Amino acid sequence: MLCIDRGCARLLEAGTIRSKASDPLPRRLAELGEGLASVLDTFSPSVMGLEEVFSHYAHPAAAIAMAHARGVYCYEAARRSVKVLSIPASVIKKLVTGNGRASKEQVAGMVKHLLDLEELPGPADLGDALAVALAAVHSCGWPG
Repeated sequence: MLCIDRGCARLLEAGTIRSKASDPLPRRLAELGEGLASVLDTFSPSVMGLEEVFSHYAHPAAAIAMAHARGVYCYEAARRSVKVLSIPASVIKKLVTGNGRASKEQVAGMVKHLLDLEELPGPADLGDALAVALAAVHSCGWPG
């Protein structure tokens, strides 16, 4: 979660919501929903950023799985009147680094810089999520 405090983005909390790969899809989606509901109820954000689903023709199942998760996230956000911004990956990269084709390393470096972090917390996909949050902050017209 990012907080806007006196015109700058500040990291409040960083973590992941994971489900067991061996569980059936409905149970996995329920775990994601319960985890996000807890975060939304704890922090009461007004805006949530989501990366748009990108489908590569060689991996359609991955896009379908991501679409299921996005549906759960959008549902939980809508239940709490949280605005959802769906942002393409190239726009996220452009807003965070100034280059829509930036590498993962460049994005991670700018996330660390913009949030004044020594290291990115957690796994690599957590850094990606922070980039989405920063892009959402910028898209809302807030400095950061």
